[in-house]
Amino acid sequence: MARRRNGAQAKDEVVATAAVDQYVGSRIRLRRTLLGMTQTALGQAVGLTFQQIQKYEKGANRVSASRLWQFGATLDVPVSFFFDGLADQDYMPDVTLEADLCAPGEPDPMARRETLELVRAYYRIEDRALRRRLLDLIRAVAAADVPADAFLAATDA
Repeated sequence: MARRRNGAQAKDEVVATAAVDQYVGSRIRLRRTLLGMTQTALGQAVGLTFQQIQKYEKGANRVSASRLWQFGATLDVPVSFFFDGLADQDYMPDVTLEADLCAPGEPDPMARRETLELVRAYYRIEDRALRRRLLDLIRAVAAADVPADAFLAATDA
């Protein structure tokens, strides 16, 4: 991270760093919820309060390397899991993590129980080819410029 002569980070770098912290936190939350683990249970497993887990998951507090390793061991994923997909993100200062998922002012759909239930159900399908076809179907329905009633009527026929 480049620093100015006085040791301060440039504003753009601070914003980008905060976005990475939020991304890592969201990956901790994703894995925890996929395992059906509460914040309290994760906190107990790593010696933290559930409030501290909340702060990490929201990106309010930065996760140290040793703590990230501990989360990986507890959640049974490699440390790299917490950064998977990060290179695909555009961390410009005016871009938020939720920009692609929801309109400004709307809640993050990744925080909704419905989303987590969908992801859990999806990964319970053992046949990878079937999962892929289901994903293709969901993408096609989402991209179609057809009212839901018309789509449902066509599938009932």
